[in-house]
Formats: sequence, structure tokens, C-alpha cells
Amino acid sequence: MTAPIRVLLVDDQALVRAGFRIILESEPGIEVVGDAADGAAAIRQAAILQPDVICMDVQMPGMDGLTATRAIVADPASRAAVLVLTTFDREDYLFQALQHGASGFLLKNSTPEALVEAVQVLARGDALLSPEITRRVIERFADSGPADAHSIERGRPPEPSAVGELTDREREVFELLALGLANSEIAGRLYLGEATVKTHVSKVLQKLQLRDRIQAVVYAYEHGIVVPGAGRPR
Repeated sequence: MTAPIRVLLVDDQALVRAGFRIILESEPGIEVVGDAADGAAAIRQAAILQPDVICMDVQMPGMDGLTATRAIVADPASRAAVLVLTTFDREDYLFQALQHGASGFLLKNSTPEALVEAVQVLARGDALLSPEITRRVIERFADSGPADAHSIERGRPPEPSAVGELTDREREVFELLALGLANSEIAGRLYLGEATVKTHVSKVLQKLQLRDRIQAVVYAYEHGIVVPGAGRPR
């Protein structure tokens, strides 16, 4: 039998934690191993319980969820992927969470099914990067990133040498991944099987020393691999 996905719930509202627990534990293969009401407690619980996934609120008294995320991700002994529960009316949270190493984002008004799926996705080692969030990242880089209209006129920044180590197929997969396409969509574009695409994605992340798809999107726009607003790779 496959070991259950171990989940740590972090939210300052006990009712929210109880609701999430009910939702997640109703799904076979998921076990809520603990909960915490603030970021400092989350760090302690993460070290003790070694969860696979942490559902992390942002605004909490004492230490906030973003600070806790940074500490947990930076701990070499931690294996947990952090799912940040956020809202789009605080876009600054989204980008800070990206910088601090979160692997996924979920709106607090999402369905119970979406919460379960998010936990399962992160437990597999993937990142939860929805099209809405991808658009936010792209818009941010379009407004202020290095590949804006002026830098395009001057010439794009030089690519890191690691990008040159990608095969032609890996490069194609990377560029489509950076546009926020899921594996199934990349497979359709390139006429490949999803398993093949997943292998290529893994190799891209390994060669570029990136943790997940979210980092890959940010990396691509920071280095001008794709042009914000262009709608396609260069």
C-alpha cells in the first residue's frame, strides 16, 4: 500500500483548520498529521512531523505565513511542499510567496475538490500553477521585468549557459511550460505523450537547477527566454 500524504494545516482560525481537516481526511490517501495557528508553530511542527504538504495561511498573528514558508523551504531537512492559501486582492502576497519558495497557490473560495487536488499535485512533486496565476506572473514581468518593450528593443539579456545545455526538444518544452501550459497541453502542441513531456520537464528542471514549474516560469521571464505579452516563445 502507498503511504498516505501527510498534511500540516496552518491557519489562525480554528474553524478553518477544522473544515480543511474534514475535507482532506474524507479523501483516501490523505492524512492530516497536525495543525498550527501561526508561522512560528508551523516551523516547529514541520520539523517534528515532517509533512509532505503544508497548507499555509498568509495573514496570522505573530509570524506570518510568508516568513514561515521561507524558513521551511530553506531548511535542508524539510521535504514539505508549501501550498499557500491566498486571494487575488492581495497580489503582493502571491509574488512574495513565489520568492519565498511556495510550490502552489489556492484561492480560499475554491471548492473542496480543488483543495484535495492541490494537495495531491504538490505531494507528487509538481507545482500548482493555475492559468490565472501564470497570467499574473506574466503581467508582472510585462510591466517591470527585464524583457519589457525597451529591453526588447535594446536586445534581450544573454541566456544563462545552462539553457544552452537543453536539447532542442527540451527547449521547446521549456518555452511552452513558461507560458503556463500543462503537460497535456504541451503534449498536444508537440504531438508527444504526456509521460514523455513529464520526462522532458524533469530534465529541464534538473539542468536549470530549478525546484518546480513555478520557478521555471519566473526564470524564463527573468532571462528573456519568452517575451511577456507576445503569446508565444521567441
